[in-house]
Amino acid sequence: MADVNRGNRPLSPHLQVYRPQLTSITSILTRITGNAMLITALLIVWWFLAAATSAEYFDTVNVILTSWFGDIVLTLSVLGLWYHTLAGIRHLIWDNAVMMDIPTVEILGWTCIGGSVVLTLLTILIV
Repeated sequence: MADVNRGNRPLSPHLQVYRPQLTSITSILTRITGNAMLITALLIVWWFLAAATSAEYFDTVNVILTSWFGDIVLTLSVLGLWYHTLAGIRHLIWDNAVMMDIPTVEILGWTCIGGSVVLTLLTILIV
């Protein structure tokens, strides 16, 4: 058996030596927004259950969800929904093995980020 000294060398690149790239950041954001949408869905179900329970309970939940804090949470949820949708479209494009060169990948990443902000603002203005 070979005498391998594993304690003196790194096993793999770690956060101290790895510079995050746009593709890694957008991948992490896609995972975060997917989980955040689950929490938002639970909030909406809570609101519907409160409406089905009683008027007093609905008023309590409605005050929470329509407060300034609820407005921030739901606005960020819309941002996450739009980002997750655009990232999904980007992955559908990549599934066809097109637009995978580095400059185009960077453009698609910034398009997902910028497009989600623009679409969120449009959603807020329209709704």
